[in-house]
Amino acid sequence: MCLAVPLRLIAINGNDAVGEAMGMQRKLRVDLIPEPKIGDYVMVHAGFAIERLAEEQALEDLATWEELQDALS
Repeated sequence: MCLAVPLRLIAINGNDAVGEAMGMQRKLRVDLIPEPKIGDYVMVHAGFAIERLAEEQALEDLATWEELQDALS
């Protein structure tokens, strides 16, 4: 099973990008996002940004991920 994770774009070079969240950075592709911009929050699945997220939604999702991480620690 794969889960999608919200990341904030911190670098973009063509369709290659880097996103970050919760202290981690990941390389990803932004082929499916029209006009991606640094600072955008995107939902990432299997290395591809599949949806742009509103900041409020992304932060709520990240808070849920952090709660899950804390519960498993």
